[in-house]
Amino acid sequence: MRPAVPLAASRVGVVIMTRNRRHRLLHTLDRLRDLPERPPVLVVDNASEDGTAAAVRERHPAVLVRELRRNRGAVARNLGVAQLTTPYVAFSDDDSWWQPGALTLAAGLFDRHPRLGLIAATTRVGPDSRPDPLDRLLAASPLGTAPDLPGPSVLGFLACASVVRRSAFLQVGGFHPVLQFGGEETLLALDLAAAGWGVTHCPGVVAHHHPDPGPRPGRIVRMRRNELLTCWLRRPWPRVARQLTELARDATRDPQAARALAAALPRLPAALAVRRPLPPAVEESVARLERAAAPAREPR
Repeated sequence: MRPAVPLAASRVGVVIMTRNRRHRLLHTLDRLRDLPERPPVLVVDNASEDGTAAAVRERHPAVLVRELRRNRGAVARNLGVAQLTTPYVAFSDDDSWWQPGALTLAAGLFDRHPRLGLIAATTRVGPDSRPDPLDRLLAASPLGTAPDLPGPSVLGFLACASVVRRSAFLQVGGFHPVLQFGGEETLLALDLAAAGWGVTHCPGVVAHHHPDPGPRPGRIVRMRRNELLTCWLRRPWPRVARQLTELARDATRDPQAARALAAALPRLPAALAVRRPLPPAVEESVARLERAAAPAREPR
């Protein structure tokens, strides 16, 4: 068994999963190295073929690297959280990092709010630090703010702009292996809420994200595949039937929907084997968010 990473001075560690993005990762590590918190950083390399691990060890010897023999997708983050021992863990992607002071603020929020399981941070995108559109949706969440939480309750977040309570993350199993990658955040948020943990938007905690400006091949296919799988894993059967029907209908005219359906079907038995419907209160919260997101009906 791989030994745990010793607790460092910072109470927030950083886990980064990466694959074949050596130059971007090295830039991200430069930014994290300059943080006043000096967090311990663990890179989990999803079987890169571009010399990522060797480059990190040469340029950032203080960074811990775990090399995987195959691409495990988002499960790589689970392995990183299990290996760190800090009570709180922030996620970065190989193209994102944390604003100075953000991790200190996050630790204080976790300390003061024992039910807080995950912080959905504010995300600033690109060199001009423009707000991510998700920020506005999180701030306006119709779920309101519970008296024992520091911000509005949400059931969605960006993984690269999130901080978790390690014990809560491990309790619910982290990111689900059936999904691998693509919209995997929703299921984790649902599982944390189902276990009684708060998932909260805290706008003062800020992450910076500098994604590639070009297209991301396969992203829509993975997202739609995982929407169906998440529904299959946690939602009531009538909602599952509706989701499956909608994707099958779209597949008749949209090649990406067709590929998403074809990718989801082989995974449905594995999802069914571990299906665990949400508690009624959490299901009602999901339904409330769906009603709020639905376009307003035009008057007849």
